[in-house]
Amino acid sequence: MRTLLFLLLAAFAGAASAQKACPATLAHTFPRLQDEKPQSLCQYSGKVALVVNTASYCGFTPQYKGLEALYSKYKDRGLVILGFPSNDFAQEKGSNKEIAEFCENTFGVKFPMFAASHVRGGDANPLFKQLEAATGTSVKWNFYKYLLDRSGKVVAAYNSTTTPEELGPQIEKLLAP
Repeated sequence: MRTLLFLLLAAFAGAASAQKACPATLAHTFPRLQDEKPQSLCQYSGKVALVVNTASYCGFTPQYKGLEALYSKYKDRGLVILGFPSNDFAQEKGSNKEIAEFCENTFGVKFPMFAASHVRGGDANPLFKQLEAATGTSVKWNFYKYLLDRSGKVVAAYNSTTTPEELGPQIEKLLAP
């Protein structure tokens, strides 16, 4: 009986610790782009995260290539890129499955992508509302980027013209031990 009680208390403490470990910015669940299965962003706790709103039919769409290159280069050191397709600027057409196929077939995207959602205004998904509140900067166009440190704190917002390649030095600093 005493052992069972100890195990239950340990399990409860572990669950509570896991909940505390997830920063508020990542305490959200979104459907995955490929299959719409719910995915908790808490799984990325402790990583440097680059959150990007994307679109398939935009002049900045080639940034997918640079984003994937960043992800490939730094994922083993703790970087995750979180892509959020949006039709807020009328440049993302089709179903989630079609968007996923486009991203994979055209740019070889392997970083986590989530189902299409709103990223600005009153209908923005809760993550983007938090990012806007934290930075005072709202999404102005597709491929707007927010960089979070390992603790989940938003450290910078970048406009669409900032290329993924330009973010390398800042990401390196955040990944440094």
